[in-house]
Amino acid sequence: MSLNFPNPSRSYDASRHCVVFWGYDDSREIAFQVDEAVLSNLSPGMASDESSMLAAFDLHHDRVLLLARGVYSGGPQKNRYTIS
Repeated sequence: MSLNFPNPSRSYDASRHCVVFWGYDDSREIAFQVDEAVLSNLSPGMASDESSMLAAFDLHHDRVLLLARGVYSGGPQKNRYTIS
């Protein structure tokens, strides 16, 4: 497992109330979504609008990537993970 995050892009998904970002295991792209509740726990008092959630993600970027590595199991079976 060689999960890395060279792409700094992230986006807000209003329908799921989460922030989506991408990692790579070799050439495979893996999508991750971090739920509003997780970001709220990292940033207590955070509003639940797009700009607040993206700001919380950016503020806790390293911690979120550690969480992503923790939920990632590797292998071809999954290409999407939720951090909740």
